[in-house]
Order: sequence, then structure tokens, then C-alpha cells
Amino acid sequence: MTLRAVCGAPDGGGRTVSGNDLGGSATGAAGPACPDAHTLGTLARAEPGALKRVAEALLEDLGDIEVLASRTGLAMLPREDSVTGTLFHLGEVLVAEAHIRLGDGVEGYGAVVGRDLERAMAMAVVDAALAAGRAPRSVHDFVAGEAARHAAEDTARLAKVEATRVEMEAF
Repeated sequence: MTLRAVCGAPDGGGRTVSGNDLGGSATGAAGPACPDAHTLGTLARAEPGALKRVAEALLEDLGDIEVLASRTGLAMLPREDSVTGTLFHLGEVLVAEAHIRLGDGVEGYGAVVGRDLERAMAMAVVDAALAAGRAPRSVHDFVAGEAARHAAEDTARLAKVEATRVEMEAF
């Protein structure tokens, strides 16, 4: 299984976002601006119920949606060796993946850890709406709110980890 997010035009032009792509938003070969990897990561970590409600609210305005893929599978989990900086595969992780295409050819993609296909589909719907430039302000506010919540959670977690750090030079 290949984990990727693609957006672009009906002619197949688009951009693939990998797990290490943390840059800003980009423009597909012939399509609208793509949500950046930060946005996709935020959607993947979003509270499932809230994400599904946001996607449900978008469905009527998006028109016909073609489901290209809706499946679960195993994906390799890459990590970077902290000493050498080289990538290695830590193991496999179960993921749910959804890939959709709107009537105008804009594609949306969602992948989440676990087997929640509805959550992956909701992510794909929101991704497509953002890529098509048809997401209302409330969707942008939702993404910003989730990103802020994740940042606060990460800061709190890092503070707990830092409290356990041992200075080996002191021994």
C-alpha cells in the first residue's frame, strides 16, 4: 500500500505528499492549491467525531463524488535513526485509506492509523474540499483549531518526557 495524497486536475496532474513533506501548500500541475502535509497531518489526528461532522456538512455542496479507493491495509512505518540520520522501517501499521474524486476532477485522500474507514473517507472529503478551494471558513477554522490542540498536546507530552531526561555527565 502506498500512502500518498494527490490533488490536481482531471488530466491526472497533481502533487504527491510524502510523510516527510512538511512544506507549505503547493499547486498541482494543472489544479488548485493542494492542502499541505501539515494540514493532512492535522486532519489525520483530528478528533474522529468532529472530523466526520465537518465532512458531512460538506457533502451536499461538493456534488457527485467518485470513490476511487476505500480499504484497509498494512503500511511500513518509516523512522529516522537519531544517530546516523538514515531512514529505516520500524515495522508495519494497520491503516484505513480513502481516495475520492469530485465531479470536477479534484481528488481527495485520507489515511488514518487503524481500521476506521469512515474517518479516512471524512479526511478525503475535507482534503478534496480544501484542494478544490470550496471549503467554507468553518473548515479552515476547524483545521486551525485542531492544529492548535495538537500543538498543545505535543508540548505537554514533550514536557513530561523532558522531566525524565537524565544527564549522563553528572554520573
